[in-house]
Amino acid sequence: MAEAVAVQEELRSRVDLVGPGPSAPATVAGLDVAYAESGDLLAAAVTVLDTRTLEVVDRAVSVGRPAFAYVPGLFAFRELPALLAALDRLATRPELLVCDGHGLAHPRRFGLACHLGVVTDLPSIGVGKTPLVGVWTPPPAERGAWSPLRDGDEVVGRVLRTRSGVKPVFVSVGHRVSLDNAVAQVLALTPRHRLPETTRTADRLCRDALAAATRR
Repeated sequence: MAEAVAVQEELRSRVDLVGPGPSAPATVAGLDVAYAESGDLLAAAVTVLDTRTLEVVDRAVSVGRPAFAYVPGLFAFRELPALLAALDRLATRPELLVCDGHGLAHPRRFGLACHLGVVTDLPSIGVGKTPLVGVWTPPPAERGAWSPLRDGDEVVGRVLRTRSGVKPVFVSVGHRVSLDNAVAQVLALTPRHRLPETTRTADRLCRDALAAATRR
């Protein structure tokens, strides 16, 4: 565990929190991982969407064993090898990665979105369903409203309302993207639902891949 923390600390110095990142990317990838109930098998999925239509134009999966024990704050080490393997199987290199998880909004300011962004050198953002760190005031009820997510004296993300009257999501910078741009991209990817279409399509794909693997 100490080695993993040391890796996080070393890689964190390479994170670009300024960006600004692509303002109108043509392709955006969603990344998600599903786990078997036993916890000893996972399926990582990447879906690449055309941002004009939000249709899936490329996809890849990787099924295997978790690469690391479950340790809070070190979750990326469990999923990273499988996600990188899935990314390597794509025919399309996406212009932006959208992770089902966090980036800067992490106890050591180096969540999965940061780790993936630094390793791949692709712009990346994290979109979490629940917070990992920080305090916030609920944003106004209308779509597009947000409030800062603060951890101590630091703003580590934004609490963003993607649908009016629906629970917000937690957006943080991963790598090579500004927070303003990260929020803009998430809103562009949520025309109908609370979660980005990237997350929804990757979630379905990894669940299907895991179900197929467990039937074998």
